Amino acid sequence: MSNADIEISDLTVQFTTPKGQVVTAVQEVEQLIPAQKFISIVGPSGCGKSTLLNVIAGLQKASSGSVRIGDTAVTGPDPSIGMVFQEDSTLPWKTTEENVEFGMRMLGGFSRAERRRRTREMIEMVGLDGFEHVHPANLSGGMRQRVALARTLAQQPSVLLMDEPFAALDQQTRLLLGAEVRRIWNQTQQTVLFVTHDLSEAILMSQQVWVMSYRPGRIIDVIDIDLPDDRDASVVSTHEFNELQNRIWSTLQREAMRGFEAEKEAAA
Repeated sequence: MSNADIEISDLTVQFTTPKGQVVTAVQEVEQLIPAQKFISIVGPSGCGKSTLLNVIAGLQKASSGSVRIGDTAVTGPDPSIGMVFQEDSTLPWKTTEENVEFGMRMLGGFSRAERRRRTREMIEMVGLDGFEHVHPANLSGGMRQRVALARTLAQQPSVLLMDEPFAALDQQTRLLLGAEVRRIWNQTQQTVLFVTHDLSEAILMSQQVWVMSYRPGRIIDVIDIDLPDDRDASVVSTHEFNELQNRIWSTLQREAMRGFEAEKEAAA
């Protein structure tokens, strides 16, 4: 797959609970993501954000509908699609350098010289120079996520999917890593889908934000982020930023309350 548009067509995902109940996690999502776009997805807990990302990654099958990247249908995992998860995915017995190189080893197709070159480049790109021979236990949470990002980038995916990768980090570290991811995206021009619960993070990082409804998850609002490309954390104090945040929050609050009421009713 080359760096191409992502087309999500009439996508629905259902699963069956242990009690035999059919639950619709994602319903009739229809979106076109232009190549090299940075999009964040927000929504209440349990709305299907991660499910949608997993289908795009080829890690989960859709019940109906399809995902295409360029002219190719997504039918399973593909090296052109990279994913960074919320959980710490570094291998504790490997150094930073070995962790970053590991993904390329598993994929195959990279010579030893190419693996070494790309490992050095990616470690430098994510700002881990000097930590090449350090094991994860001696790195902070933010640094371990940088290792995971470098490992994924080293595989040269055209599409980068990120499922709440900063959720376990403090706010200051989130802001710093968010700025780093946006800087890297400006360099690589990959197509990025970023799932987050943090509205400020979504607005700061993205060109567009999608808001998902409570289950079954649908895209109920699409907001273009008309802020300067070279924005930094100082933009959060501007009127334009606050207007965007208020628009997203008003929709999200309504859906979160709907979810709260539905879960309270189900538990009664």
